[in-house]
Amino acid sequence: MNRILDTIDGPDDLRKLPAEQLPRLATEIRALILDVVSKNGGHLSSNLGMVEITLALHRVFNTPFDKIIWDVGHQTYAHKILTGRRERFRGLRQRGGILGFPAREESEHDAYNAGHAGTALSAALGLAVARDKKDESHHIIALVGDGSLTAGVSWEALNQIGHLRTRLIIVLNDNEMSISQSVGAISKYLGYLASGQHYLRVKDKAKTLLKAVPFFGWPMIKAGRAVEDVVKKVFFPGLVFEELGLRYIGPVQGHSLPSLIEVFEQARKYQDGPVLIHCVTRKGRGYAPAQEDPEHFHGAAPFNVDSGEASAKAGRPSYSAVFGRTMIELGRADRRVLAITAAMPEGTGLTGFAAELPRQFFDVGIAEQHAVNFAAGLALGGFKPVCAIYSTFLQRAYDQVYHDVCLQNLPVIFALDRSGAVPDDGPTHQGLNDIAFLRHMPNIVLMAPRDENDLRHMLKAALGYDRPVAVRFPKALGRGVVMDAEFKPIPLGRAEVLREGAAGGGLIIAYGEMVHPAIEAAAALEAEGLKPTVVDARFAKPLDEELILRLAGPGEAIITVEEAVTAGGFGSAVRELLDARGRFDTRFLEVGLPMEIYPVGKTDQIKRDFGLDVPGLTARFRTFLKA
Repeated sequence: MNRILDTIDGPDDLRKLPAEQLPRLATEIRALILDVVSKNGGHLSSNLGMVEITLALHRVFNTPFDKIIWDVGHQTYAHKILTGRRERFRGLRQRGGILGFPAREESEHDAYNAGHAGTALSAALGLAVARDKKDESHHIIALVGDGSLTAGVSWEALNQIGHLRTRLIIVLNDNEMSISQSVGAISKYLGYLASGQHYLRVKDKAKTLLKAVPFFGWPMIKAGRAVEDVVKKVFFPGLVFEELGLRYIGPVQGHSLPSLIEVFEQARKYQDGPVLIHCVTRKGRGYAPAQEDPEHFHGAAPFNVDSGEASAKAGRPSYSAVFGRTMIELGRADRRVLAITAAMPEGTGLTGFAAELPRQFFDVGIAEQHAVNFAAGLALGGFKPVCAIYSTFLQRAYDQVYHDVCLQNLPVIFALDRSGAVPDDGPTHQGLNDIAFLRHMPNIVLMAPRDENDLRHMLKAALGYDRPVAVRFPKALGRGVVMDAEFKPIPLGRAEVLREGAAGGGLIIAYGEMVHPAIEAAAALEAEGLKPTVVDARFAKPLDEELILRLAGPGEAIITVEEAVTAGGFGSAVRELLDARGRFDTRFLEVGLPMEIYPVGKTDQIKRDFGLDVPGLTARFRTFLKA
């Protein structure tokens, strides 16, 4: 049987399709998503749950004339397939292929780039106001997940949307999940709404009942808003969205194409202000393993479709897994140790901690700013909070780290997973800036382990420094090193010489994940008569000034190596130290990454492209040391 999907080269083709063929098209889109993600990896659960909403949006609205603003972005696979990228979809998240997130560079149908949650409402309002100022008539649709409503910026946007009453359509995809199970009062409130009857149906029934009431019924109906007020106060007390100035429609069955098309048509005709359509969906729809375990299949590695099991079994633990196990050890030993995550207990390795030590675990939802402020309060209260936040997401809480933690010198530990080059997710998820944006903050300690064993010791040591500490580590498997049974102390600001070189043979100071590759590159040069000393810096702040100045003799060739942007990074810190001490006669090379937007690709590809793999480092060391 020929696929209907093969006839869809853009939204115009979709709008010409007979309505009775839409369910079959939805099935074919799910099959393509499942096939590609099982091979390439990707965001499966959320995209399987978004198929009908996406079909209905493109059936009713006319992109790129109308603008769909996707929140987070990891719900856009069906959108990409329907907007001329069906053939390219097999290159999803691959070098030279398409991104897993909206990308204006890819298609005119992608109106706004998004990799982080909470951006859609503000951006959509800005586009809607711009449209009105230019007397244009197109629709602006913001697609928001229920998890995104835990982001404070979403409520800041809703506040202004209700105030301006700009014509805007908000589609709320409520699957009771962000990356993990949604948490908090907002999630409970949406569950309350979703468990009730359809709001408009209840309102219509109330209107019918009022007509039958002698003397009082018709005056109440004629009062207009009185009907809605009665319904809201009696049937839906505290209907927040209506009180904020948005017309609320829902809840709508998010997998019913007729219902979705009907309400989207209603919203398209509404001219009196913002509309919010509450759609209830199920993550992983159409694939049983993803429905049963949507959190595991949120960001899936390649897997076997029949069994749902990962295609390749990891022989070594990941850094995230080691972090999680170490947190359990530390939490058992000291009940003041608390773990905080922003909707990512599985991604950060904290699911085991949450299960074993639930009273010491807090998932605050997609709310990084709140997570940091919350941790500051806990630290003031005498506890030892550990904020496990991806490097790229901590950028969202920049001011809180500075104002609320560092200025008060509070002992909050930031566990920065996904630091350095990050595979598959493209430019929005690269953790390349944390050294630069944290190093200039007062009081903070910056650490990075060279391997998974070192990570254990650093976490234990950080708890004893009694000041802000950030520990960065990659999204990667560990190196398979022997794990020490007991924790070993790490004196604050103390580096470690790992390879003694010849006098005047050069000095290589490596940080974090780059230590082992630097050692391998130095070993490869020994056959050529080059014998540099290799130091594991361990700390980007404070530096081991005594050791660096002792080894950096007059005329010495010094190389710093980091998996981060060099501007303002670890190498900059070493150069600033040497300049401050008048060591202007040293030769200096910073090896790291330039400030630019990085393409999608595997970590090894990115490192190879920028000379951070062992062959690349060997060549760069050789050229510099022989100069």
